Amino acid sequence: MSFIQRLKPQLERPREDRPFGSGWLSGGGALLASLTAAALLAIMYFPGLFSTPDLATVATAANLQLLLQVVLLLGYAFALLSLLLSRDKILGWTALFLIITVSLIGTPDDGQVVTAPLYFGLDFFILNVVFLGFLFVPLERYFPQDSDQTVFRPEWQEDMFYYLVSSLMVQVLTFLTFMPSNLITSYIDMSAVQDWVFALPFVVQLIAILIFSDFVQYWVHRTFHMVPALWRFHAVHHSVEHLDWLAGSRMHFIEIAILRGFTAVPMFTLGFDPAAIQAYVLIVYFYSHFIHSNIGWDLKAVERTFATPRFHHWHHGAEREAIDINYAIHFPILDRLFGTYHMPEGRWPKRYGVAGEQVPRGFVKQFMHPFTKKKLPDTE
Repeated sequence: MSFIQRLKPQLERPREDRPFGSGWLSGGGALLASLTAAALLAIMYFPGLFSTPDLATVATAANLQLLLQVVLLLGYAFALLSLLLSRDKILGWTALFLIITVSLIGTPDDGQVVTAPLYFGLDFFILNVVFLGFLFVPLERYFPQDSDQTVFRPEWQEDMFYYLVSSLMVQVLTFLTFMPSNLITSYIDMSAVQDWVFALPFVVQLIAILIFSDFVQYWVHRTFHMVPALWRFHAVHHSVEHLDWLAGSRMHFIEIAILRGFTAVPMFTLGFDPAAIQAYVLIVYFYSHFIHSNIGWDLKAVERTFATPRFHHWHHGAEREAIDINYAIHFPILDRLFGTYHMPEGRWPKRYGVAGEQVPRGFVKQFMHPFTKKKLPDTE
């Protein structure tokens, strides 16, 4: 049995097979700490390649050094605890090996630092996973919609890889996001409108961005469902069969570029204050994870006004009544206005995924899926 074949079942052990005190939680924490330490070391050696310029004021060399020391200390402690408690010690030994390797390599001297003209947002990925993981994992554990679903549910590695790729490609995605808006403003003089919009109060601007972007995204999202060629891209996102905070990261790169590009048009052509745009980005980033999460809160008081996990879970349902519904990301009133609203009283979907279509597993196969010929069902 290979190393991966031994490691994977340990990560995906069902809850009843990993009670408190079994060493599973400390082993998983140690492995996460060791991988984070390795990533931090890569950022410190190659800051020009793996650092996001927008995070330069936060991800300084001193802060990274301090964070690395804390992560290594936690990793050592968790790994030793897991080795003491666990019967199958593969999680603890794997984490300890990685932590010792990182410690032996050490941090770079000034002369070892390598710069690069392009960058990949590894620091962006680490901050997101650490922050959102610490936020959503406890909520999903203590307030689950599906109490049988584990943290390391089936295909979590695949969705984590999607998260990694989208974070690493942040420079390319930022360029593609700005492209439609730059094209419009290069041909149309929007200065008068931009001056008026910029002068609006901050709160008014933020609400306007939320409304305009959700309206655009509703129709782009609906178009991806209605046009067969575009659906092939969007089917990758719907192929997730177990929803949690990480599931929303499974999106085809082409869909991300199209969706972000069109959604950003109102923000960057109408002249909104950059502070309001940044506030919107923070809200939508949190919100997209929230509506995909495995959190079973009863939010009936607000779910007709704001999108909730139950609202968006129905969009991902694989049952007949869940097909082509609930396209809005923030405001369900758009679905009520355009006839796509569906919220059965007190119920959640029983299953998720793509109904009637086979989407392959694996990042590479899913990336190629929209470009391959659709297989017709066998006939006698």
